[in-house]
Amino acid sequence: MSLSDTEQLLDPAYVEDTVVVATADDEVDAGGFSGKLARWVTKGGLAILDQGLISGSNFLIGILLARWLVPAQYGAFSLAFSVFLLLSYVYHALLSEPQGVFSGSAYRQCLRGYLKALLGIQAILTVFGLALLGGSAAVVYALGKADGLPGALAGVAIASPCILFFWLLRRAFYMNLAPARAAVGAFIYCVLVTGGLFVAYKRVLISPFTAYLLMAIGALGTGFFLLSQVNKVLPPDTVKAPTARQAWHKHWEYGRWALAVSVVTWIPYYMYYPLVSAFSGMSQAGQLRALMNLSLPMEQSYTALSILFLPYAARVCREKGISSSGPLVRRITLLFVAGAIAYWAVLIPFKGVVFHVLYGGKYTEVAHFIPYVALGTTLWAAAFGPAIMLRAIESPDSIFYARIVASALSLVIGVPATRAFGLWGVVWSIIVANSAAFIISMYILRRKSQSISIPSPVLQGEI
Repeated sequence: MSLSDTEQLLDPAYVEDTVVVATADDEVDAGGFSGKLARWVTKGGLAILDQGLISGSNFLIGILLARWLVPAQYGAFSLAFSVFLLLSYVYHALLSEPQGVFSGSAYRQCLRGYLKALLGIQAILTVFGLALLGGSAAVVYALGKADGLPGALAGVAIASPCILFFWLLRRAFYMNLAPARAAVGAFIYCVLVTGGLFVAYKRVLISPFTAYLLMAIGALGTGFFLLSQVNKVLPPDTVKAPTARQAWHKHWEYGRWALAVSVVTWIPYYMYYPLVSAFSGMSQAGQLRALMNLSLPMEQSYTALSILFLPYAARVCREKGISSSGPLVRRITLLFVAGAIAYWAVLIPFKGVVFHVLYGGKYTEVAHFIPYVALGTTLWAAAFGPAIMLRAIESPDSIFYARIVASALSLVIGVPATRAFGLWGVVWSIIVANSAAFIISMYILRRKSQSISIPSPVLQGEI
């Protein structure tokens, strides 16, 4: 490849023009297998870069706060973050996940109008989020908590609408499988947030509230930048776009099950922050977050890949039927599991050094948990394959059945285990829950594939 070719490849406009052409007729394989593979490697690399820049900045915030805050304050930051994640799961269920599915199926011909409808829906959801989180901060402050939790919740109340607005605009670029400009936005966000963090540190202003405020500023500024760019990527509408009410109705039909899935997904992973805070104190919540931070790079990479794979999987199932899902789900599952094994194989031998470097000698007492965290996250990675396919066939109720078993096991086993054994109970409860979610998801998908051999009527229906 010549230097000019390389410069073109790195230019976002060139990459996205190429991606739009490729996705307009995805079955035309003008470049043969190698050309198709190169396109997907480029798209996947940009998606990982996009997610990596954002998760990297958030990862850096988490690491630096662990170094700069006392454990109780870091525990407050982590507990507030678990509350934000519960809200973000609701948002993901009602907006982001249906957006990924319907942009590849029902609304593929009117992406610009569809995005406009989603922005209207988000404005309404933002009001509810502000009321919920702002009220929580006020209640905790009235109770006289002095461990940083009121400030952390107030920061989340400010940051959440800005971050969710940013997420919606980033996801808009994936509706046409064009992640390059999203990656540019992610770079801007990373610079704003991490740069602001170091300025706050130099001025002795570091706190959980400050961290969330910086995330809000970075997300809001980058969100408006992406809004100014999105029409350059999304093609003009060729059919009438849905109104906000019509889009909400379709999202609700899909998302009511995804919403239930979100709640039962939060339970096996994030209920442990309030649990360990209640049973063992806020400091142990900080220890748990310090431990789980090490899985974030892998988890965020997989989240990025799932965003990219979901519209493609929806299109494959629409055109070829659910019976075609077997080879695709096997490839996705093997890809994710192999990546998890490779990641932890590099990290585990150096876990002591990693903790010392990242946390400045703090939290080394929990470094021995890393191999068990590795097992739990590898099982979590395996569940991506069947989960992506079940979402693609618009069957989030199936994922709900798998996750509710995992949540039930977490409540039945995890609560008493956490009370009795602390972090040991948390780690082993997560392993059990992830195993159950993977096994049941694969079983349900196999049953659906065997019982339906033609394209699903739901996927073939009109708006």
